[in-house]
Amino acid sequence: MLSIFKKKQKSAYPRSFAKRLTWRIMLRMLIFMGIPTALVFWGCYVLVYVGAVGICNRLVSGEHEEIRRITSDLYVASINTAPVIEDNLENPEKIQGLIERMLRKNPYMRSCGISFVDNYYPKRGRRFYPFAVRVDTTKIETYVMDDAKHDYLTAAWFKEALSRNEGYWGKSFIDSVNQGRPLVSYYLPIHDKRDSTVAILRADLSLDWLNDKIQFYRSKKDTSSTKGVSVEIEQEKKEAWDPGYAAYYFIVDTTGTLLVHPDQTRVLKHNIKEYVTKDPNDAVESLLDRNSDEDEDLMLDGEHMLVTFQPVKYTDWCLGLVIPEILVEIIAYFFGGIMTLIILIGMLAVYFFGRRAIKKSTLPLKQLAESANEVAKGNFATPLPTLTSRDEIHMLRDSFEQMEHSLSKYVEELKNTTAQKASFESELKIAHNIQMSMLPKTFPPYPDRDDIDIFGTLKPAKAVGGDLFDFHIHNEQLVFCIGDVSGKGVPASLFMAVTRSLFRNITAHELKPHHVVKALNESLSENNDLYMFVTLFVGVLDLQTGLLRYCNAGHDAPLLIGNSVGTLPCDPNLPIGIQPDWEFTEQETLINQHTTIFLFTDGLNEAENISHDQFGDQRILNVAESLLATGNHRPTTVVNKMNEAVHAFVGNAEQSDDLTMLAIQYKKETTSE
Repeated sequence: MLSIFKKKQKSAYPRSFAKRLTWRIMLRMLIFMGIPTALVFWGCYVLVYVGAVGICNRLVSGEHEEIRRITSDLYVASINTAPVIEDNLENPEKIQGLIERMLRKNPYMRSCGISFVDNYYPKRGRRFYPFAVRVDTTKIETYVMDDAKHDYLTAAWFKEALSRNEGYWGKSFIDSVNQGRPLVSYYLPIHDKRDSTVAILRADLSLDWLNDKIQFYRSKKDTSSTKGVSVEIEQEKKEAWDPGYAAYYFIVDTTGTLLVHPDQTRVLKHNIKEYVTKDPNDAVESLLDRNSDEDEDLMLDGEHMLVTFQPVKYTDWCLGLVIPEILVEIIAYFFGGIMTLIILIGMLAVYFFGRRAIKKSTLPLKQLAESANEVAKGNFATPLPTLTSRDEIHMLRDSFEQMEHSLSKYVEELKNTTAQKASFESELKIAHNIQMSMLPKTFPPYPDRDDIDIFGTLKPAKAVGGDLFDFHIHNEQLVFCIGDVSGKGVPASLFMAVTRSLFRNITAHELKPHHVVKALNESLSENNDLYMFVTLFVGVLDLQTGLLRYCNAGHDAPLLIGNSVGTLPCDPNLPIGIQPDWEFTEQETLINQHTTIFLFTDGLNEAENISHDQFGDQRILNVAESLLATGNHRPTTVVNKMNEAVHAFVGNAEQSDDLTMLAIQYKKETTSE
């Protein structure tokens, strides 16, 4: 009864061959059906895109014609009014009425005025500038700007207009006289009977009004008086514009400056290049090409946009229509989704019916897999299933039977090999322990002395290595060495043991470093058929005076960490074991109180990370300088911090060379000999 509720053991291989075969067939069907689906999807996309471009071109052409008509109306009004003004130059009172009538007859015009040259009407003063401005749809105000506050005589636009003999559209600007609105003006010279330019007729077009007229939406109308702008409109201007997924128009001049844009804060203050987020210079140069009438795919405000543009005749403007590409792509995605859904439904039908047929056909293979699983557990006498079919599965069954016999023989051979390897590893471990026992391992080594502090470590790259360090005190002389044998493994460890033993024997009766190195070189060079060598540094520190005598045989120069961090100067001697008659040189220096001598092998500065970058001498100097800055450069601290730094640098990379470090701090106050 309880067996009914017993949980079935979970298989280590939950996916069967039948399932995998079913999925592979489905995958191939998906690829086969995916190609025509992709073609249909791409066709839909192209058709929608081309249709959208055509619609955009028609919309832009319509708005372009509307803007051209507006600018043409201002141009025609100025041309028609100019002769009347020239006929009434002797009657300044009537001119102001002409300006008001011109503004009233042209609803697209925001304001207009006539600025006369200096002292044209002496009785009126130097400046005479009758001006009319449209307050709302029914009210127009007129006044004369003749005070010093509105000194148009020095304005750049007035000087430029006087230098021309024909009318032109000027640069857009912010109106500083009335409401601070963005404007663009058409300037036309007025001539007297002698054909001299005596005044400039100016007709203004409001860019705010033009923006409201061409955009797909309408902003709030200004209901304020001429004395100021309503709080509602000021608040609207302060609100950040969010493009979202809306389509909109914009107008720029030849430099890319925005003249019309739904975000009023950008008008005349920003360039369209600021909002093109990919190749802005090339994109805007193509956009502003006066001979071009094309469509561009631009990144505006961080979004992919389809931009259709067209130059505005008789001006230096360019009209553009911006539509988010997501609106164009959504229809193509819709049709692609329908095709994908049809394929998925067909694939599900193939899966359910095909799986049953495949499962029945692969049942013998499943039985053979269960028998093979028992063989994998070590049951080499497991009986294999009896098959009647003479196919590949039957061939596989016979191969498994042969494998059972081969595995039985192989396992017996493996047992013997494993026993031999275990014996070899045990011998290597013993060799490692012997090698480590030859090196100093008790720290501090002289706890009863207060004039010296020593700490050292050795970490071989393999079970045994070729690095060594040693020290002892003889007649108040600290004799120490550090070395690195060429090569790695057992040969290097044997050469290291010989070197260390010779060092002990020689320094028992000889304390001159260069004599010690010379004796070692002669001994190791003799019968050196394998041409092995040792880089070695030998030093003798007088514990009474602090005088350090040393000889370097091709080893990395030690660091001195005291008042500062520096490298101990070393002569370029050869490593020992290469040339038996080499004359080694001896050097000396005075070690100050609390100075630490830091010695190391190339396993430190040549340690590599996974990118094969080396730890390097500079990083060693950086660690030493940081310890000096903290005032803690005791030998134990120096070695441990170096270990931490190199391990952090190397990371998970395998150690490539033996790593040995020895630090000696002289604590006694030095005296001159």
